[in-house]
Amino acid sequence: MSCFRVPAVPATDSDGRNEACANCGKHASDTVKLKDCAACRLVKYCGVDCQRAHRKQHKRACKQRAAELKDEKLYSQGHERPEGDFCPLCTLPIPLPVDKHSHFKACCSKRSCIGCSMATQKRGMYDCPFCRTPMPKDDAGKLAMVQARVAKKDPEAINHLAQKHFFGVPGLLQKDGVQQDAAKAAEFYTKAAMQGHVVSRHNLGGCEGDKLNHDRAVRHFLISAKMGCKDSVETINRASMVGFATKEQYAEALKEYQDAAEEMKSPDRDEAAKLLGY
Repeated sequence: MSCFRVPAVPATDSDGRNEACANCGKHASDTVKLKDCAACRLVKYCGVDCQRAHRKQHKRACKQRAAELKDEKLYSQGHERPEGDFCPLCTLPIPLPVDKHSHFKACCSKRSCIGCSMATQKRGMYDCPFCRTPMPKDDAGKLAMVQARVAKKDPEAINHLAQKHFFGVPGLLQKDGVQQDAAKAAEFYTKAAMQGHVVSRHNLGGCEGDKLNHDRAVRHFLISAKMGCKDSVETINRASMVGFATKEQYAEALKEYQDAAEEMKSPDRDEAAKLLGY
């Protein structure tokens, strides 16, 4: 019986591609450990020296793929409303816009719906209806509370601070206030949107629209419309009239919005809205 040597088969990754260093061509083995390019994950390297040597050749493709991965993450996350969009007292989702149908409490970053807020005030309770913390008397105190919640990655607090950066906080001292900064606002909107904050998602669409990135803007508006944002539906409708969105996109957004709006209805909230003249 004759014997012959079977050629070694290079190791492959989960997609069936040969694993080899993009610079020197070494294949993965027990002695050669390959690591992905952390930014794009398109190629692998056997060491830092090879990665540095290959950087100039790889830079363009790496930057493009890294941007694609960032977009995939941005548009695939945050499609469900966060816990903060539900009234902690009646546990129902708060209708949009939440600023109109709820009261934000800087102490705990909770939003109580208008129905529950009115009910607690009828009982003579004017502190936070959720955590019972007395509210600070000045804007600086409120801002300090919000910043503490931002440090804990609270999406509602992040959006609140984003709004402060977008519009600025007039009347506060520089050391206590927030300067108007659109880029910083977009950064906070992105963080909050990826955690399911509907208004931040809509505002991201507005930021992209301001930069004339209409396709990107519509993608954001579609997500926020499906989560119950009427302003996003109306924006997509206007965009479809000038060719920045399709009629199919508007029809899809409208249907999804109507389904979401139905889930937020409540007799108690309807009564409170009438009392407030909404």
